[in-house]
Amino acid sequence: MTTAPPARPAPTAPASRRVPPARRWSFARRAGSGQTRLALLLLLPAALVVFGVVLYPAGRALVISFYDVDSPFPGRYPFVGLRNYTEILADDRLWAAVGHTAYFTLVSTGLELVLGLGLAQLLAAPLRLRWLFRAIVILPWALPTIVNGAMWRWILNAQYGVANALLTELHLQGDYRSWLGNDPFLALNMVVVADVWKNTSLVAFFLLAGLQTIPRGLYEAARVDGAGPMRSFFRITLPLLVPHIALVLVLRTIEAFKVFDIVYVMTGGGPASGTQTITFFTYLQAFSAQRFSSGASLAYLTVVAILVLALIYLRLLRQSELRSS
Repeated sequence: MTTAPPARPAPTAPASRRVPPARRWSFARRAGSGQTRLALLLLLPAALVVFGVVLYPAGRALVISFYDVDSPFPGRYPFVGLRNYTEILADDRLWAAVGHTAYFTLVSTGLELVLGLGLAQLLAAPLRLRWLFRAIVILPWALPTIVNGAMWRWILNAQYGVANALLTELHLQGDYRSWLGNDPFLALNMVVVADVWKNTSLVAFFLLAGLQTIPRGLYEAARVDGAGPMRSFFRITLPLLVPHIALVLVLRTIEAFKVFDIVYVMTGGGPASGTQTITFFTYLQAFSAQRFSSGASLAYLTVVAILVLALIYLRLLRQSELRSS
C-alpha cells in the first residue's frame, strides 16, 4: 500500500517583491488623483467657453433685469426691482407677439408632423435608389436657416419672384401679388411655409428611425388577419410611433417657440408688426430701442415659458412610454 506524497505549499512571492496593502492603496490613490487632474485639465477649456458664452451672460442678464439699464456701457444704474417685468407684461405688443408665436408654433409643428410622417413612410418603402432619395430629402434641413429665409424671400418677391411667375403662368392668379409686404396674416403663413419646408425632413428622419424599430412580423400577421394598409397604420404603426412622435413634438415645439432668424431675414417683423414673435420682440426691445433691462426681463420670461412647455411635453412623453411598455 502506497501513500500519496504530501502536498507542497503554494509558492509565495519573495519578501522583497511583496507590496503591503497600504502601499498599494497609496499607489492607486496617486494614480486616481493624477487621472482626475488630467481630466480637469482637459475639461478646463470647454468649461471656460461655457462660462464665458453661456453662464456669465445669463447671470449678467438676470442682474440687468432688476435695474434700469439703457446703455451698453458700464455705469451706475438705478435699481428698480420687478418693475421691468410688470411693465413688459402690461405691454400689448408683447401679447400680440405671443399670439403670433403660438400660431407659428402650432401650425408649423402640426404640418411638419403630418408631412414628416408621410415622408417617413416613403423613405421606409423598399424602393430602388432609396439612398439617393434620402440624400435629396435631407437637403432642405442641411441649408442654414439664414439661407433658407433669403431663398424664400426671393421666391415670394412681389415683382420678380418665382411663386408669382409660376402661379400667373398656370392661370391660378391674375396678377402678381405681394406675399410678404401687405397682409400681415399672409406674411406670417409664408414664414410658416418656409419653416415647414426646411424642417419636415428632420421630422421625417426621426420618425423613420422609429419605423425601422417596428417588427415586420406584425404587419405580416395583420395581412393574414385581413387588415389593409390603413388599418395596419392606425392599429400598428401609429401606436408604436407615439414615443417618437412625442419626442419630435418636444424638440420642434421648443425650436419653433424660439424662432427668430427666419423672421428676421424674410419679413423683419413686418408688415405692421404682423410677424413679430417673442424672440424678435425681445431683440427689438434690447437692441433697437436700447431698453436692455426690458429685453433681459423678456428673455427670462421666455426661458420660463419654454421650461414650462418642456416639462409638459416631458411628462406626456413619460406617460406615453409607460403606456407603451
